[in-house]
Amino acid sequence: MTFDFRPATAADFEALLDLSVRVMRLHLERVGRWDPARRRARMEAAFAGGGMRVIEAEGLTLGCVGVEPAGPVVALHSLYLEPARQGRGLGAAVVARLLAEHPGQGFRIEVLKASPARRFWERQGFLLVEEQPYDWVLAFPAASA
Repeated sequence: MTFDFRPATAADFEALLDLSVRVMRLHLERVGRWDPARRRARMEAAFAGGGMRVIEAEGLTLGCVGVEPAGPVVALHSLYLEPARQGRGLGAAVVARLLAEHPGQGFRIEVLKASPARRFWERQGFLLVEEQPYDWVLAFPAASA
């Protein structure tokens, strides 16, 4: 699957916020956590970290992902794909590229319990390491030295 990453800019914010709403709203409503102001604040925090990337192909935005390297562990967040692009291998290709960019490092992501995303992450080799009130924490282990 062919795609590119580019750093997200302030000009991307509203479109990526809209994408996050379209992807997450139903799941957040299921657990009583849908709040437009909170969704905006979480996306603002994701942008503030500086690691937000736009996933694009042929001039089209396909999604986004947040990548925050922190020592031996890379924190992932905000992997949102256009609904029409989901279930077609793009997410797996994005994760494979991120793993290749950070060889040997461990990865970590929090996944909303009400979303079906846990199965996706487990198929990519991530393991459940922690349970929080609304999220599962999954990790991809660092390579042994």
